[in-house]
Amino acid sequence: MNNKQVFELTIEGKKALEAELDHLETVDKPQNIIAIQDARAQGDLSENADYTAAREEQGRIAQRIDEIKNILKNVKIIEADRTKNVSTGKTVTLVYESTGKEFTYSVVGTIEADPFNGKISNDSPLGRAIVGHKKGEKVTFVTGSNAEQTVLIKDVK
Repeated sequence: MNNKQVFELTIEGKKALEAELDHLETVDKPQNIIAIQDARAQGDLSENADYTAAREEQGRIAQRIDEIKNILKNVKIIEADRTKNVSTGKTVTLVYESTGKEFTYSVVGTIEADPFNGKISNDSPLGRAIVGHKKGEKVTFVTGSNAEQTVLIKDVK
């Protein structure tokens, strides 16, 4: 039985992770090694806050490198479907019925989600509700705080 987790990413999300991995391996990790060496040179390591902080940072960097490598090893690239329906990889403009406010979101996989920067997960309550619908349709969904919202899909690109 295969219990391998698959991570859905857009091509842009995959490229961003590859760039982060490269930065971690070529910039952050070498700088951290120098910080550890400098802290060791200060002497007594048992009460050396710089050394402790550098070692903690080393662990964080190593953990993030491993995490990104695992994601990239098990990635499934999601591409927008060719229909006019909302799908992962597309950008959608929504008008909230309760406020009349308009928001534009990119629909992405869970790992890429960043609602404060206009990226909603296809697995979020809103994402699940709008996927498969077309421009001009009204969709009602229940938010994470159990409030019911209705949105008009103004545009799909």
